[in-house]
Amino acid sequence: MLHEVTDADTAVAVGSGDVPVLATPRLIAWMEAATVRAAAPFTAQGRTTVGTGIRVEHLRPTRVGGRVDVVAEPPATATGRRLTFRVRAVDGSGDLVARGEIDRVVVDRRRFLAESPGPASGH
Repeated sequence: MLHEVTDADTAVAVGSGDVPVLATPRLIAWMEAATVRAAAPFTAQGRTTVGTGIRVEHLRPTRVGGRVDVVAEPPATATGRRLTFRVRAVDGSGDLVARGEIDRVVVDRRRFLAESPGPASGH
């Protein structure tokens, strides 16, 4: 998934720092989105995946206007419901921006939503 860094993607904009470069939280969100796509072959009708763990190293800055290609490699085989994806991000110069792993778990969509707490009642 190719992304171009905009002002809205910077550490300043998302509140994770005070420099106008790609924010780590935004980069992780892009990586998670890539894992959602890569997880599709592991889910059947009525099932989805949810994120459960993130281990990412953000290695170098990317300025506004820079491009970042994010790749998620699915596991070769799935054992049980847990899937661990190797993720990486590379900039337009071919330099490694970030690398790591993201865990997702396959769940029944309806059951997961039924068990999820709703908004606070304000009591």
